Amino acid sequence: MMSNPVVTDLSPRDVQAALSAGEALLLDVREPAEFAAERIHGAVNYPLSTFDAAAVLSSLDPARVILQCGSGKRSAMAAARCQAAGFAVTRHLAGGIGAWKAAGLPYISIDAATGAVRDPR
Repeated sequence: MMSNPVVTDLSPRDVQAALSAGEALLLDVREPAEFAAERIHGAVNYPLSTFDAAAVLSSLDPARVILQCGSGKRSAMAAARCQAAGFAVTRHLAGGIGAWKAAGLPYISIDAATGAVRDPR
């Protein structure tokens, strides 16, 4: 059994800079309902519950991938799956979307009362 991978914690500002520069692909490993309720611009949803690292990463550059979840726990688990499958994905958004929101960065959300999309950017 493989030991836990070394996972590099990136700050929300670091992730935002990498995304803005076109240097990263943000993989959100939360479940579809979580992703639908709120998400970071440009993130792609690959839920951890069905995450197949080989299938997801076979057509991507692992060096560009940054993993993200709600708090950082599932993205670290996804990094372990990537490494077990032979892909050197080690970066994730420390604190997940919660940290992103706490940093005041823009994200898309759905108003539960009206169904309206809120997109502050």
